[in-house]
Amino acid sequence: MSQHAVYPLLKLHCAGCAHRVENIAAKQPGVEKASANFAAGLLNVEYNDTFEPEKLQKVIQNAGYDLIIDNRDPFTEQEKENRRLYAVLKKKVLVTWILAVPLMVLGMAHGWHFPGKDLIMMWLSFFILYIGGRQFIRSAWMMARQWSANMDTLVAISALVSFVFSLFTLCFPQYWQRNNLEAHVYFEASGMIVAFVLLGKLMEGRAKNGTSKALQDLMHLQPDTAFLIEENGEREVPVVELEPGQRVSVHPGAQVPVDGVVSGGSSYVDESMITGEPIAVYKEAGSKVVAGTVNQKGRLEVDITGVGQGTVLAGIVRMVRQAQGSKAPVQRIADKVAAVFVPVILVLSVLTLAVWLIVGGTAEFNRALVCALSVLVIACPCALGLATPTALMVGMGRAAQNHILIKDASALENLCHAAAVALDKTGTLTMGRPEVSDYWLSENVPASEWLPLFALAERKNDHPLAFAAVKWVENMGQGDSSALSLSGDFEKYETLAGKGLEFSYQGKEYWIGGMSLLQEKKAVLSEILQQKTEAWQQKAYSLVFFGQGDEVWLALGVSDKIKPCAAAVVQRLQKQGIEVHLLTGDHERAAAALASELGIKHYKAGVLPQEKQDYIKALQEQGKKTAMVGDGINDSQALACADVSVALKRGTDIAMNVASVILVGDEENDIAALPKTVALSRRTYRIIKQNLFWAFIYNVIGIVLASGVFYPFFGWTLNPMIASAAMAFSSVSVVSNSLRLKFGKV
Repeated sequence: MSQHAVYPLLKLHCAGCAHRVENIAAKQPGVEKASANFAAGLLNVEYNDTFEPEKLQKVIQNAGYDLIIDNRDPFTEQEKENRRLYAVLKKKVLVTWILAVPLMVLGMAHGWHFPGKDLIMMWLSFFILYIGGRQFIRSAWMMARQWSANMDTLVAISALVSFVFSLFTLCFPQYWQRNNLEAHVYFEASGMIVAFVLLGKLMEGRAKNGTSKALQDLMHLQPDTAFLIEENGEREVPVVELEPGQRVSVHPGAQVPVDGVVSGGSSYVDESMITGEPIAVYKEAGSKVVAGTVNQKGRLEVDITGVGQGTVLAGIVRMVRQAQGSKAPVQRIADKVAAVFVPVILVLSVLTLAVWLIVGGTAEFNRALVCALSVLVIACPCALGLATPTALMVGMGRAAQNHILIKDASALENLCHAAAVALDKTGTLTMGRPEVSDYWLSENVPASEWLPLFALAERKNDHPLAFAAVKWVENMGQGDSSALSLSGDFEKYETLAGKGLEFSYQGKEYWIGGMSLLQEKKAVLSEILQQKTEAWQQKAYSLVFFGQGDEVWLALGVSDKIKPCAAAVVQRLQKQGIEVHLLTGDHERAAAALASELGIKHYKAGVLPQEKQDYIKALQEQGKKTAMVGDGINDSQALACADVSVALKRGTDIAMNVASVILVGDEENDIAALPKTVALSRRTYRIIKQNLFWAFIYNVIGIVLASGVFYPFFGWTLNPMIASAAMAFSSVSVVSNSLRLKFGKV
């Protein structure tokens, strides 16, 4: 039977490195399937009983990379190394740009000549190559050893050829002068290519930082100690010492330290971190509890069923990492073409030199060399390298103006292809907290006589709906706390498990509860209240009644209010051709009511974190690129599995760190930015395709001219100086086209 493991990877330089590691791993004994993700730095392995991780680690280390197989916490070391490399990259970018700015100024000042100008440019370019360009040269060499090429190959070749060509011209200007050609240098091209690409690498590194730390923080939701119940009483012990079968005590207000079953006591437990639902769940003997959830005011005794790595919370962490590691790397269009483009350019350059020598003999050697070098110079991938990053940078800036934080550049590319979007309910489409949506007051007894009494009783109540009731009472009192205060205390105050409460004040009995307590009291509902109650139930409201004997004085309809913008968001997404799905841990009636009100055709209720992830996978298996939008820990697995993950700013840290897009608007309208993100992603992708087209068309036309094909017929050729100018113009056009994203309606 196949098993699965996710290992952190170190020392990856590009997607080509990940591809190489993937191929190495796939060939190892016992490995049935391997998938390496450069963006996440993870190796996802499916293996059988013959697999030995130590051997896999050794062959990957021999290839120049590293694999962490420490079973305790392998991701801590990866995070430390990533932080170190990011700090080194920041320093490298800073130093590179300090050198690049004067180099760029000198290179653009064509009319400004002074002794030693070219020498200064040479040294500036040399140090940029030495400090910032070594990693590209090293990566290009590694790819060359595999008979492959990527964007680093283009950067390395173009920067080195530009530098060597310019160095030759600087040392031997008379060579060009004898052939009636200007002795022009291109040191600025060599240095600026490295500077721009390094800046892009820094942006990518910044987007990836912090994910591992977020997962570690998630594990810290479990307390480090627990109160173990023994014959002599309770004893506080480290959680790591606990074992299934033992019994622990969970005090009021404390986090549940383990997965288990309640064996004694009763209380309400806040499970929002797992289910995403704001209303706490009543727990009594036989009820299951999970680690990390928060006990409220009652004491619980829990028999342990899972601890440490065996808890639901630990399982979520593993599944998030697995989903991240199993994602297919998003490979840039430029990287795909570069594997063919670079060898073709090298072949064309050699062919240009050979053809000129064959046709013209040694007499045409100078022209053959100039044409061959011109082919290499004009094929410099500056425009190709800028085509995607510039569009993404401008798109991200425009997104920020619209309260959209793009953490992963590939999200803008992927979102435009999304055919379906899955929306979490609580906190995403709704406000994420219970509020009184409607109420009914009896006309038989003035509210002023019992409202302070109701407020006092609910303030003592630990039921989650009581908080909504108290807030409603305070609003009714219009902030006048004295009008809601009472003297004395209750003679009796009794909580009825799962039903409500009974209390007495100044010799009179009162009750507060839901429908079950109402029926138990045989309370009579007026025709108007009966109609209201039925309407509230259809809308899946939670009901709170207050009364005396068989009389009802107050009825509240409590719900998690829908965000004002939710309906418009769903409608616009559907107009954009996107299929909208609703996923919620809430019950069927609540999901159906919300879906009906918002016009959502596809929904699923009562889903746990694993089921949300399975739902996303099912959509993907239908061939639909899927976006997931959520805000809680319970959404993190689905977020990591989706093609595009979107979280809300007020969501949990784990959701925001797993997500590639964060909507940072105000609480009521944050989700309104989702259709804008889709529209912006589509515009950005169109710009990227246009940029790549112009980058390549310049290269094609320029290479044909530079090779001297038209020289015998029209006398047309292209010397290296003009080739460099054409290359620069192509870059300007690409950047200018990207800047169009700053304008127009989103």
